[in-house]
Amino acid sequence: MDTGLIHIYCGDGKGKTTASLGLAVRCAGRGGRIIFAQFLKGRDTGELYSLAKFDNIKVIRGEGLTKFTFQMTPEELSQTKTAQENLFHQIVDACRKEQPDMVVLDEIIGTIDLGLLDEEAVLQFLQTKPAHLEVIMTGRGPSQQLLDKADYVSEIMKRKHPFDKGIPSRIGIEE
Repeated sequence: MDTGLIHIYCGDGKGKTTASLGLAVRCAGRGGRIIFAQFLKGRDTGELYSLAKFDNIKVIRGEGLTKFTFQMTPEELSQTKTAQENLFHQIVDACRKEQPDMVVLDEIIGTIDLGLLDEEAVLQFLQTKPAHLEVIMTGRGPSQQLLDKADYVSEIMKRKHPFDKGIPSRIGIEE
């Protein structure tokens, strides 16, 4: 890949992470090197087991949230923000040093939307990323600046979801 483009998978529907996983697996299948990074997610999920089978996909995860941000004390919110910022800097350093072909920034948009990561830092990274690096971002509520910066924007809209009927997430499907 000579020209790395920027993708956004957004919306309130299920499938944003799944779509980014599909791209990562496709790239890995062609010999690409991928950093798959997850913000705000700390639970054990099936994709982690699948990604571990690929030598050319490196997973970087931050600390998952234990409660909603509106339930956090100011100190907890500050600690969470620092942890997400540190994760972002770790990913940026890895992209510059390791020169992967693709980086997936799963839930980075939600992290920005919650005020846990400075959007300007992300925009600066997108502006100065290695030219060949394909960047995939997921999450709800991207700003107009992020949308304008992206080359691909796919909005996944929820029409129906089992959660609306009280059916919890299921291992192998949502987890």
